[in-house]
Amino acid sequence: MSQNRSSRASGPSQRQLRVGELIRRTLSEVLMRGEVHNDELGAMSITVGEVRVSPDLRIATAYVLPLGGEGAKEALAALNRSKGELRHHVAKAMTLKFAPELRFVLDETFDRMDATRRLLADERVQRDIAKRDDDDDDGDLG
Repeated sequence: MSQNRSSRASGPSQRQLRVGELIRRTLSEVLMRGEVHNDELGAMSITVGEVRVSPDLRIATAYVLPLGGEGAKEALAALNRSKGELRHHVAKAMTLKFAPELRFVLDETFDRMDATRRLLADERVQRDIAKRDDDDDDGDLG
């Protein structure tokens, strides 16, 4: 009996992951080599952290961040102006029926990691962690 993929609450398929990684690598290489005819992008060093692809492979959302996080809004604007040319480069690198529409979003992973580190470094949290460790050392298994 076949399963209905849309009813499952699992993550992306292997194909989505493969296509997303290929798009990420292609975008990274194109931006690194400066193959886009946009002087603003040529002057920036942009990291493509992840690309998530829709289940039908028609939309690819690229999570990007300029090196050092400076000029993020300008980088997004420059990427959006060069969307067509970037899509062309992605299409050349792939063997899909359709070239996916590219969408660019700021990658907030590093900001979330910093916030988590600050939270864990808070003295109240450290005190609670130490208290929990002391309770576990009492010999109770429960």
